[in-house]
Amino acid sequence: MKSENINAFDVQYAQILKEILEHGIEEKNERTGHVCKSLPGMTMKFDLSEGFPLLTLRKIPLKVFIAEQVWFLMGGKNLEWLQQFTKIWDNFAEENNCVESAYGFRWRAHFGRDQIDGLVQLLTDEPTSRHGVILMWDPSDDGLSMGTKKKNVPCPYTFTVQIIGGKLCLHLVIRSNDMMLGNPHDTAGFALLAEFLAEKLGVTPGYLTVSISNAHIYDIHFAQAQEIVERRVVHSPIKFKCPQDAFDRAENGDTKLVTEIFDQFKAEYNPQESLGKMNIVL
Repeated sequence: MKSENINAFDVQYAQILKEILEHGIEEKNERTGHVCKSLPGMTMKFDLSEGFPLLTLRKIPLKVFIAEQVWFLMGGKNLEWLQQFTKIWDNFAEENNCVESAYGFRWRAHFGRDQIDGLVQLLTDEPTSRHGVILMWDPSDDGLSMGTKKKNVPCPYTFTVQIIGGKLCLHLVIRSNDMMLGNPHDTAGFALLAEFLAEKLGVTPGYLTVSISNAHIYDIHFAQAQEIVERRVVHSPIKFKCPQDAFDRAENGDTKLVTEIFDQFKAEYNPQESLGKMNIVL
């Protein structure tokens, strides 16, 4: 949604944190052993033409989500390329330094077809199609009681891409989202993917919608979440111009693309002071 002269992501994000802190259901999670406050069915919506959804109420590592999206579009599951920028996926590596549930691998190879290539071709041939659905979740082996136990199963598990009124709109669905650490990263990452796809298809970026089945804050982050809620949103909207041929360069693993996008964001990004160390709950 549009917020005049201030960063729309900060506004919507802080509101969701406030709702969770004040009205969230407090329960102990069996898998992690941590108490969470959780709410179901939370949604955010951003007009990418009005600004890029980057959190400025605290600093986030810009290069991480940029490199991650490039790695996804490369379509592999080996971490070597990504590790030159971040170790964020290292805890989920199985044998041979690979992440079997890597989103990009599932987009491009896991289901026996290249979903991203098919999406681009579909929307090139038929721009008004509503069949642009991409899956990361494998119903044959993820989750439920009979799924194979693995170090990671997708949290963002599907997204749709449609061109409506000449604008590319991406709707991301997340089954479970750590709002303090995961959500700002996921939102920025999939906004960047929408920018890449719009550039490839020669259309204007439109709306990014993020729907979260379970939005939660862990007990170890309650105080830091409250501090964010109490901060005033002061940052202006962050503009982004997608580099030429960014989609193709990402597919080819162009490391210069990561630096180019990082430098563009860094020139505009003035986050508020750090909240101190925040540990990831695995």
